[in-house]
Amino acid sequence: MLAHNVYFTLDDSSDAAIDTLVAACRKYLKDHPGVVFFAAGKVALDLARPVNDRMYHVGLHVVFADKASHDAYQVAPAHLQFIEEQKHNWRQVRVFDSYVSD
Repeated sequence: MLAHNVYFTLDDSSDAAIDTLVAACRKYLKDHPGVVFFAAGKVALDLARPVNDRMYHVGLHVVFADKASHDAYQVAPAHLQFIEEQKHNWRQVRVFDSYVSD
């Protein structure tokens, strides 16, 4: 499996803007072929151990059955529409991809 974790830092970090991005993740990115697990949400500000990285506003977590599913997702029309509609508010996007097993 391939775990695709994306962390978005926003220019407008208001609650409304964060909620808009989370809703867009769910609308455009949730139901792609090969998705084993999907989640999107706000940073957990109440977890503040020295090792916690809280320099983002929204986390997206998608686990794909395999690399081929991930690669198809990257060029899927819904994924590209998500990027086009949301990128105006992204200050930074960090992507962490890992091959994982259960």
